[in-house]
Amino acid sequence: MAGSMNEPVLEVRELSTSFFTDDGEVKAVRDVSFDLAAGETLGIVGESGCGKSVTALSILGLVPRPGRVVAGEILFRGRDLLSIDREELRQIRGRDIAMIFQDPLSSLNPVHRIGAQIEEAMRAHDKVAPRDVRPRGLDLLRQVHVPDAARRVRNYPHQFSGGMRQRVMIAMGLSNRPEILIADEPTTALDVTVQAQILQLLRDLNRDLGTSIILITHNLGVVAGLCSRVVVMYAGEIVEQGSTEQIFDAPQHPYTWALLRSLPRVDADRHERLRSIEGLPPDLIAPPTGCKFNPRCPFRLERCFSEAPELKPVGDGQVAACWVTMKRAYAEMGAGSLLDTRAGAASGVRPPAVPLPLAITGGSQTAGPEPLERE
Repeated sequence: MAGSMNEPVLEVRELSTSFFTDDGEVKAVRDVSFDLAAGETLGIVGESGCGKSVTALSILGLVPRPGRVVAGEILFRGRDLLSIDREELRQIRGRDIAMIFQDPLSSLNPVHRIGAQIEEAMRAHDKVAPRDVRPRGLDLLRQVHVPDAARRVRNYPHQFSGGMRQRVMIAMGLSNRPEILIADEPTTALDVTVQAQILQLLRDLNRDLGTSIILITHNLGVVAGLCSRVVVMYAGEIVEQGSTEQIFDAPQHPYTWALLRSLPRVDADRHERLRSIEGLPPDLIAPPTGCKFNPRCPFRLERCFSEAPELKPVGDGQVAACWVTMKRAYAEMGAGSLLDTRAGAASGVRPPAVPLPLAITGGSQTAGPEPLERE
């Protein structure tokens, strides 16, 4: 489902990644599939713990122990990155696919100068001629708008602000002219002015260099300003995918709808209350049966508790994994004017009652109350 006519430069097929702990298998990513076209900007959004960063680390072969990829394919230019040897993957990582990590301060070595670290990224892959390494490092700092680059190249990370450190990480990521740049929460902990500068920088790099970008974030405003296509993840799975316009104008999964309703809008009534999403993300060791969003969904039906929905087309290039899409919710439940958005409030459906053990009921097995009828 690439967002352009170009052949996909990256194809992720049914990717599953787990962490094997003493408490059990944490199913961090399950059956994730998406394409990235050359020159495309793709946003992956969702709450903390939904599997966004683990997906990116799986692509680069950087999943920390006790985690590992347990199934799927990751095709870069037609080659499966999960089947090549470690040395070949190391050459691709940083040279062809680069990543900007979430915390630049912990990603930079505190005892080495900024210039030396940028140069090291180029020397490690031999993609840049040795005589060009130092001049290119300086040019990269200028390209990411680090002021007085000739002097700052000799500074240490602690001498840079958070925004400047993030610019250095972008410079390192671009040092080998990669085809794909993965940015994991690149604007976290930055003030809005610096956020805007970083986003403009990424936008310019995408336009001028044709670099494909995967932006991982929980900030939907950032996605709206940069990405052409959006993947929405929940509990390790993709629940909706489509163009940015489709996701923002006509979200079809209740989770996407709820995320958008939790954000302030400049065109909304100033007295309208923001809607929080009730509850917490599920335990990925023992997730709920059926749709994983059913404990928090205001539009759930009985089917949601027993059958897991698959991604199905809900528009031109838009897919969602839901038994009750927002079109149906608006049409059948009057969700457009719904005031009570507690879990199950719209449909009145509660989880199926579990029969009590015979020992508790005194020898006669009784079922719990019937689910409430929809009003």
